[in-house]
Amino acid sequence: MSYLNRENAPFSKDIWERIDEAAVGAAREVLTGRRFLEVDGPYGVGLTAIEVGEEGYCRQPAPDEAGAVLSHASAIPMLRKSFGLSVRRVEGHESMGQPLDLRSVEDAAEAVARREEEFIYYGQPDFGLEGLLTAKGRSEVKCGDWSKLEQALENVLSAVNHLDDNGFHGPYALALSPAWYNQLFRRYEGTDMLQLEHLKRLCEVGVFKAEIEGAVLVDARVGRIIIGQDLMTGYSSNDGIHHQMFASESLVLRVEEPGAICTLQKKA
Repeated sequence: MSYLNRENAPFSKDIWERIDEAAVGAAREVLTGRRFLEVDGPYGVGLTAIEVGEEGYCRQPAPDEAGAVLSHASAIPMLRKSFGLSVRRVEGHESMGQPLDLRSVEDAAEAVARREEEFIYYGQPDFGLEGLLTAKGRSEVKCGDWSKLEQALENVLSAVNHLDDNGFHGPYALALSPAWYNQLFRRYEGTDMLQLEHLKRLCEVGVFKAEIEGAVLVDARVGRIIIGQDLMTGYSSNDGIHHQMFASESLVLRVEEPGAICTLQKKA
């Protein structure tokens, strides 16, 4: 991992372990896609693209002509956020046992995790990448007012029926905007059952609160998150005031079955 430049950091093994724990712990609080999608990897920082789709002739060759078979590739973005650790505070921790403030590590890891979530759900059109909410070939349900007690279940059942009709019979995962997720903490009249508990019986993989608009229901066969480099921290330089560092990772969502996705959006 020489590209992380860790050998040039004047940190003990204990400091690096604490930095890594803080980064992973902060990112885990943000990430939702990895909780219900298959994760493949990590393969290493050198993985910059993957082949997608089927190979085929760029055009049908004439009888006396050699054919040209092409494959299609998808780029794997690298996500990166710089941060600084106070030189004085690191020295105070190591020489005098003072508390070590790692909020800057956590903030950087959270920034990378939020960008990962954006790629998972919305993709990146400039890179030709699709997300769960933007993939071509997905189904879509227009939703009513979720402040009405039965509306959420009615709309999610409609989404399940769309996936069933496409041949995807579950198990399912449901990711929801914070506003929609929070409305599920209401009890059905005359019972102790929360709407959230009811939906979890239908969505066996889980129900997750994500920073998205609306919601998305997916069958477990929808695709994979392919990881090049998993979340890591590295060292850049020392400017006499801060140790300049960074958090980075590389990954891409490979949507293999767009028919396994149904988005739920508010009616216009």
